[in-house]
Amino acid sequence: MSLMNALARMEAAACGRAQPLATARHRHLAERPMVFVPLTTAGETGAPLGALVGTDRESPELFTVPQPRDRDLRFAFLARLADTLLPHLESCQDDVELVERKETDPESGKRVTVQTELCADAPQLLVPNGPGVDFVRLLGRSMRFRRTAEEAPDSAYPAPPRVPLLGRWLTHYAERARVPGSSLLLPLTGLLTRHWATGQSHLEDQHLGALLAWIAPPDGPGGPDGVPRAGAAAARRAELARDAAGQLVRPPAGPATDPAFDNRLLAPAVDRYDAGLPGAEAEVRELLASQLRPTWDAVWQGVDLLRELPEAEHVPDRWRRDRQSYTHHRDRLRAGEPPQPRRDDAVTAARKLAMREQRQAELEAQEALDDPLVMAVRRLAGEAFAARVTGVEMAYSDGRRPTPRPRVTVSTADTPLLEEGDKVYRALPAGGQQPAEVVSPGGDGDGLVLRLTGGMGRGKEPAPGTVPEPGERVCWTLFEHAPRGGAGLPEPEDTPWTHGGPPGEPTAEEPDPVTAEDVL
Repeated sequence: MSLMNALARMEAAACGRAQPLATARHRHLAERPMVFVPLTTAGETGAPLGALVGTDRESPELFTVPQPRDRDLRFAFLARLADTLLPHLESCQDDVELVERKETDPESGKRVTVQTELCADAPQLLVPNGPGVDFVRLLGRSMRFRRTAEEAPDSAYPAPPRVPLLGRWLTHYAERARVPGSSLLLPLTGLLTRHWATGQSHLEDQHLGALLAWIAPPDGPGGPDGVPRAGAAAARRAELARDAAGQLVRPPAGPATDPAFDNRLLAPAVDRYDAGLPGAEAEVRELLASQLRPTWDAVWQGVDLLRELPEAEHVPDRWRRDRQSYTHHRDRLRAGEPPQPRRDDAVTAARKLAMREQRQAELEAQEALDDPLVMAVRRLAGEAFAARVTGVEMAYSDGRRPTPRPRVTVSTADTPLLEEGDKVYRALPAGGQQPAEVVSPGGDGDGLVLRLTGGMGRGKEPAPGTVPEPGERVCWTLFEHAPRGGAGLPEPEDTPWTHGGPPGEPTAEEPDPVTAEDVL
C-alpha cells in the first residue's frame, strides 16, 4: 500500500466516509452489462445453489437448485444458465469492423498488409466480488470438458447441449480477468476499491454492502438528525445487523451463504423438498431470492456510483484489447478447436506471465498519466515530479548529421530519485512520450538540467510544440509511458523437451471420469 493510500484510509476512518483514490474511472463499463450474482452451497465447493442473472436491474432472472446434491437438478440449473448467458456472450460476434495490420508473408518473407475482423464491441460480465470471479472460473472448469448426448451417446450422465460451450466462454472470461486492466469480467468490490479508500481492511472491503456503506451511507451524507453518519457504524450494520429471526438483514452472497441461514432456514426447507411436501420447492426458491436480491441491488448501486466518474483517456485502448481477445476466442470456437487445457504448457504459461507483467506496468503508467490523483502517488514515491521550466538552451548532437538536443532547466518542489544519466519522460501534447536524460540532478538551489533526446521530429529544428517553453509546467516520470516487453519466447516446436517442448503432440483433454460423488 502506498503512503497516499494509507493516508486516504486514515482520513476515511477519521471523517467516517470513503475518500477518493482517483478522479476518473479507470475501467470500461458497458451500457448494458450482464450482472451475475451466484450463490453456492457451504461445505461443497462449487455446488451451485442459485443465481440472479440479467441486464435489467428491475427484472432479474432467478435460478435455483432445491437439492444441490442432485446431479440432474444441477445440470438443469446449468442448462438454464446457458440459455440466459450465451445469447449475451454471443451477441457481439457478428458486428465487426475491418482493421489492417502488418504480417510477414511466409513465402516471400516481405511485410504485407492484411485485413482482419475485430468485433465492434464485447459483452461484459459483472460479479459482486473476487470470490465471484473464482466461482466463474470454477464453473468454466467443471463445464467445458463435459460431453453431450450427441458427442457421447453411451454416457450415463450426458450434459445439456449448450453447457460445454458456456464453460468455454466462462473459462475465457475468467482467464481474461487475470490480465491487469481487462474489463470483460469485473468484480464490483475491486472496481470500487480502486476508486475509493475506506476506513476498513481490504478483507472487509469484500463485503459489498459494507463497502457501499462507506462510499454512500444509506441515509446520505448525514443521519436523520443532520449529524454526519460514521462509515464504520454503517458498515458494521450492513455486515452484522440481523432481524428478529436471527437472519442477516443484508446477506453477502459472497458467494457462500450465511451459516445461520443454512442451519435454520435452508436445511429444513431442503429436507421438506426431499420428503416431497407440497410447496417445498417454492419455499426454497423464495428463501434463495431473499439472500440474492440485496446483493443484486447493491451491484447496481455500485454501477451507478462508478458511472458518475468520467472515463479515463486510456480506457478505450485497453477495451480494444478486450475486444481483440473476444474476437480471437470467437474464431477459435468457430474453427472447432478443443477446449482450453486444464494446465498450460511451459511456453504458454511463460508467455501469459510475461504478457501480464507488461500489462501491469502499462496499466500503472496509464492510470498515472490519466489521473492527477494517481500521479500524486507516483510523485510522492519519487517516481515522477512536476516542474516549472526556467530556461531552454538549444544544443545539437555531435556527428555528421547533428540533431537537436535542447537543454531544459527546470525547478521542482518534488524529491525525485534521480542521478546523472537517468532517463525521464513526459507526455507530448500531440500524443506519445518524449525521453530526456538527466544532465545535472540539481540541488543546493541549482536547477535540474535535462537534455531532450527524442520526440522532436526528424528535421534539423525541433517540431513546434515539442520543446517546452520557459514558464511552462511539465510533469516528468521516471517510468516509460508504454513499457516494452522482454525478449521473445520460442515457438512450442522449437522449445527443448526440458521446458515443455517436443517430443509428443498435444492432445485434447479427456472428459472427467464419473465418480461415486457424482451420483446420489
